[in-house]
Amino acid sequence: MIVKIPSLLSPDDLRDIRQKLAAATWQDGRATAGHQAVQVKQNQQLALDDPAANEIGKLIIARLGQAPLFIASALPKQVLPPRFNRYTGGGTYGNHIDNALFPLPDSSGYVRTDLSCTLFLNEPEDYDGGALVITDHAQDTRIKWAAGDMVVYPSTSLHRVEPVTRGERLASFFWVQSLIRNQAQRDILFTMDQAIQSLNQDVARTEAMGENQAIASLTGVYHNLMRSWVEN
Repeated sequence: MIVKIPSLLSPDDLRDIRQKLAAATWQDGRATAGHQAVQVKQNQQLALDDPAANEIGKLIIARLGQAPLFIASALPKQVLPPRFNRYTGGGTYGNHIDNALFPLPDSSGYVRTDLSCTLFLNEPEDYDGGALVITDHAQDTRIKWAAGDMVVYPSTSLHRVEPVTRGERLASFFWVQSLIRNQAQRDILFTMDQAIQSLNQDVARTEAMGENQAIASLTGVYHNLMRSWVEN
């Protein structure tokens, strides 16, 4: 399931982030690519220990914690520190699937990549091309959203970034290990969560939510499913 998290970052957040990125030192993105990815990757990234990346990353993590839609869709157990890339002058990233594991920054272990996230940091009219194309069940979804919007999608998906032929494309990207490893189970829980939220809004217009037994029962089913499926 592909999920859009709209307006994760405010205009003030974005203005501050772009100022920091403009002053940052960028390096060849192939330095962090695997054996296969290095053959199709043409972009720039901030170093993992770059002070700007660390500062902006902490802001993004804080905003994620305040985003109910992200929490409901990802059910995050661990979120890797956000990384940052820039595409200019024909830069592109061909078809690839993200690595299954990434090391934690403190080298204490690994994070399994259940979900991939791309957070757009500048407006789509700032550049030509640069769409994120996600292939799922032989169908392509092209994503080129407003600054501050984020897409969450299964890390098992084949995906690419189309060449940027004008301007520059700025984004943050990172991975999530979910409490629910199985994608189908995670999708069921998210669909159920959104249905419960919608029913709560409808019931709130007519009666006290606490008196609605159907919603209480459905919420109980949600938590019992999670109890059965969650990984410690």
